[in-house]
Amino acid sequence: MNSYLDLFISYLVVEKGLSGNTQVAYSRDLSRYLDFLERTGKKTPGEVSSSDVAAFMVLLKDSGLEPRSRARALSAIRMFHKFLMIEQYADHNPATIIESPRSMNSLPHFLSYTEVDALFSACSGASDESIRDRAMLELLYATGLRVSELVGLKLREINLDSGYLLTVGKGSKERLVPIGESACHKVTEYLQSSRYKHDPAGTNIYLFLSRLGDGMTRQAFWNLIKKRAYQAGISKNISPHTLRHSFATHLLENGADLRSVQIMLGHADLTTTQIYTHVTRERLKRIHQEIHPRG
Repeated sequence: MNSYLDLFISYLVVEKGLSGNTQVAYSRDLSRYLDFLERTGKKTPGEVSSSDVAAFMVLLKDSGLEPRSRARALSAIRMFHKFLMIEQYADHNPATIIESPRSMNSLPHFLSYTEVDALFSACSGASDESIRDRAMLELLYATGLRVSELVGLKLREINLDSGYLLTVGKGSKERLVPIGESACHKVTEYLQSSRYKHDPAGTNIYLFLSRLGDGMTRQAFWNLIKKRAYQAGISKNISPHTLRHSFATHLLENGADLRSVQIMLGHADLTTTQIYTHVTRERLKRIHQEIHPRG
């Protein structure tokens, strides 16, 4: 069964154009799935039944895997079996009738306006590091980029005069995202007073650089935001995605329509964006209970 995995990964790269991160995740999920099938004695795709897929999903649940991760694994399995049908290695897809795990109570965590201000204020120093960190945090909050999109942003992909940036998201899909005046100002300050010191020859293509002059990594930015949240006195378990959630939530709270937020976040499906409507509804309910005389 494992012999089909390399063919499928090549298919993802050539036909689907999925990002490197998605390819790695799918490869990991499917390797575990195919090892499971091998242990149960399945030697060909045609032998795999819906019961086998269901048993594997139970195994993932019993191992403590979160619903979101299990849903991603099932998505990979469905796509894998669909590929096998397209290439005529199998005549059925045993994963089509398996219901995707749902996380009913998993609402996005986001920061309040006060917490966002505190996070920015933690980078208010004049050091090169503070200027860069403030620019990165402001830009992330202003655009709702994924952390991989932020650290992978190239100099040529941001236009501060027009106030837009071009990013390549999941599925290698490009989108234009407005930046906003405050973020433009902080990125301009970073470019003029800090960045050139780490790239005096101007040869590095990436916008944000480490103190060694290399492009920032996701892990480095993860550590950065953790450090700044601690300095700001934010007790929440904050991650780069927290600012993405805050971006979407605050837009909707201030009257943005769901379709516009979907486009800016780069969601392929509007149902993915709709999770934020639950957040705003919960907030309105809480305000009603706290303020209304009969709440």
